[in-house]
Amino acid sequence: MAQVARERRWRGRVRVAAGAGGDLLIALGVLLALFACYSLWWTDVVADRRAERAGDLLRRTWSAAAPAGRAVPPVRGAGIGFLHVPAMGRDYQVLIRLGTDEDTLAEGVAGVYTEPYPAAMPWDAQGNVALAAHRDGHGAKFHDLDAVEPGDAVVVETRDSWYVYRVDGVLPQTSEYDTGVIAPVPVGSPYHAPGRYITLTTCTPVYTSDYRMAVWGSLVRVDPVDAVRTPPAELR
Repeated sequence: MAQVARERRWRGRVRVAAGAGGDLLIALGVLLALFACYSLWWTDVVADRRAERAGDLLRRTWSAAAPAGRAVPPVRGAGIGFLHVPAMGRDYQVLIRLGTDEDTLAEGVAGVYTEPYPAAMPWDAQGNVALAAHRDGHGAKFHDLDAVEPGDAVVVETRDSWYVYRVDGVLPQTSEYDTGVIAPVPVGSPYHAPGRYITLTTCTPVYTSDYRMAVWGSLVRVDPVDAVRTPPAELR
């Protein structure tokens, strides 16, 4: 009888331990789900709100500014203009800021690389306007970058001009350490001499940061901004 009692007590302890373990696993699952929601949804909401406010402020600044001259923004985080990519949505627009540090990109913007190459601005006589944005979370502004194909339009809007680019090449995947894709003459691109280029980069595959993808475009023309900011034909 004593042996039977000991076995019953042992089995009872096992059941209690198993129940506690199950509860712990459920709790961990709930925490992971909440973290995923925070990372992939709430950070998007927060970043979109911040980017919208910053974009509105930049447009008000343009309206109040004197009509002369354009200078390279002097500090990281300074607003440059807006990126429009019809292949990623009819009304797709993202604020462009100088810098690709985590704090800048977390604001739901596309950042201009300043390292390892000097940043090129759209109005420069030559160079590569190389941009990065998050694929998932923090606004996920380049989530649909894989929808962009050769021949598509990419437009940068500044205070004074619309810079219209044509996509000439796409690199679906490369190492995160492959800085050549953002060089002044991007390595692996269709280009072999200095020009006026744009490069869009983001993480790939989706929901990972293992690799990078790149989209390359070349400047087709520059349209002046009129009084009512009529967009170029590519955006209508």
